[in-house]
Amino acid sequence: MVVALETGGLWRVLWYSIALASVVGAFSAVLRAFGVEWRMIRWCLISLYTSVYVWWFLENGIIIDRISVLWSFAIFLCVASVGRPAHEWWRTARDLGFFVAMWLAYDESRGIADGLGMPVQVESVRNIDRFLFFGTDGVVWLQERFLAPVGTVRWYDVIAAFVYYSHFVLPPLVMAVLWLTNRDQWIRYMRRFATVILIGCVGFILFPTAPPWMAAGGVNGSGYAFDALPPVRRPTGNGWRHIGLESFVEAWDVGRDWANEVAAMPSLHSAYALFVVVFFWPKIRPVGLRYLALLYPFSMAVALMYFGEHYFADALAGWATVGVSFLIWNRIERRWDATAPVPAGEPTLEEPESLESASA
Repeated sequence: MVVALETGGLWRVLWYSIALASVVGAFSAVLRAFGVEWRMIRWCLISLYTSVYVWWFLENGIIIDRISVLWSFAIFLCVASVGRPAHEWWRTARDLGFFVAMWLAYDESRGIADGLGMPVQVESVRNIDRFLFFGTDGVVWLQERFLAPVGTVRWYDVIAAFVYYSHFVLPPLVMAVLWLTNRDQWIRYMRRFATVILIGCVGFILFPTAPPWMAAGGVNGSGYAFDALPPVRRPTGNGWRHIGLESFVEAWDVGRDWANEVAAMPSLHSAYALFVVVFFWPKIRPVGLRYLALLYPFSMAVALMYFGEHYFADALAGWATVGVSFLIWNRIERRWDATAPVPAGEPTLEEPESLESASA
């Protein structure tokens, strides 16, 4: 935030917002003058927003920095609320406020961790992985057997890159779709998602952890110099560069330069991948597809290890945060449902609906 203020970033956001609001207002007014319904106007704006977002993705890469993420989500909520009554705009403002607070809290976790001066975990997490893999470093084993020489990209590098970068696309896409189509489910999603982030931030603050590439002596901006692992490469962007998405990788490279490099335990990449699957688990049909969907979080964990970004222990911790979040909110929501007043005329568990009324 401070950097954005110093560079005038927030002022640019303000002026762009005013300009965009003027364009949207004029566009909507013209369509209304021709008798177009608000619902159709909203869908036109959402389609335009999606088109611009995809174009920006292909030209400049994924939106990663916090200000741009918040602004892009705010734009989506606003265009999806055009023509709605004032009370729904107030609801939109509250939803946006919750989203902003969630991401800023996550962003500030690095400063809190630095202020506390907690020791960086290096050997402890590596030793957990060695225990899980019977004395073998899983990250090193994967790279020794599957990682091609520098300059060579294999087909599974592209697949692993797609899996890795889906972290930046899939969870927010689900947020947007749920907010647009079913706000009750959006609220359920956001409660659990925010709890995962909260648990993750506590982990980042109390247990700053060197990821494998750093533990192996990788160059980092924090001044740490470790040698807990043999040399490990960090080829995360190779697959996307190979298929021509160079701009995306450049945007990510810039973003990771200011990211919290020791925010590795738990792995939110692994957590988000499992989160999406678990949230939709009851709705996945047939049942066999549920277990097939679990390949997504598993492949995410393997990709993270292969790229030297995380240990498997980080992935397990990420999955555990998802389990805790769903356990907490499932119980709370069941309790709320049990104590909620039943509308007049509806059957209760104590007063079951009769066969006669059920067949009426």
